[in-house]
Amino acid sequence: MVRVPLSEAERARGERLGAALRAARGPRSMVDVAAEAGISVETLRKIETGRIPTPAFFTVTAVAEAVGLGLDELVSAVDSPVDDAAGAAGPAHRCRAVS
Repeated sequence: MVRVPLSEAERARGERLGAALRAARGPRSMVDVAAEAGISVETLRKIETGRIPTPAFFTVTAVAEAVGLGLDELVSAVDSPVDDAAGAAGPAHRCRAVS
């Protein structure tokens, strides 16, 4: 199966996802949050830096829960008018941001 390359908008959304999760983590260490979320520190680091722009939904929910961030808050932080202006509006597109 060939993986379709991500668009610039999808990459930017991944960076916003990482930034939102990093901000919500606050002063807590990556080790603590990764352990609570049940993922490796390296996976958390890659998500926070945008190197994994489309992490699995359950990974995102585990990290969001570990840092006390609701999914609605996370979607609001990740979605931007720039994405919508590019014709990317719609529930299916928004789900992809956190999956």
